[in-house]
Amino acid sequence: MDAALAARNRQTLAKLLVVTGLMLGFAFAMVPLYRQICDALGISQTRVVGATNTQVDTSRTVTVELLASSSGLPWQFEALDREVKLHPGQVVTVRYRVRNTLGRPVVAHAAMNTAPARAVRYIEKQACFCFTNQVLAAGEERVMPVVFLVSPTAPRDIDTISLSYTFFELPQGAAS
Repeated sequence: MDAALAARNRQTLAKLLVVTGLMLGFAFAMVPLYRQICDALGISQTRVVGATNTQVDTSRTVTVELLASSSGLPWQFEALDREVKLHPGQVVTVRYRVRNTLGRPVVAHAAMNTAPARAVRYIEKQACFCFTNQVLAAGEERVMPVVFLVSPTAPRDIDTISLSYTFFELPQGAAS
């Protein structure tokens, strides 16, 4: 290999290393940018909350009614804790029980709804079975917790929230 070819190869390698470094830096820069976009759109508060607000508003109480359904899926699905009363900012754990009554394994995913609909932005879930697909064997029963809080920034006129989860069956072969 002649010296000119070796020099071009080194130059190409240097350019590729610089581009790789820039791409890596850009990937890390996207995380805070993504968070800011989600915060601006008001959609980040339904995801896992990294730093929980430790201020509890003891001047008021919010009632959270817990509901469960399985849309067309013949599972037994129920909220073990039907209702909780909490202070905004107070972390609570509630439990749901699900049992696969079908004679085959099922992959399903739970979706959350709230009433009033605007309350969704004030529910901060820290752990939830709805974050991942659930695979239940035939006849399997499972108790699943949801850890959440109602944000202290919730408007005072929201004093009752209905929190409903619905399981939907995923197509055969869906990844868990």
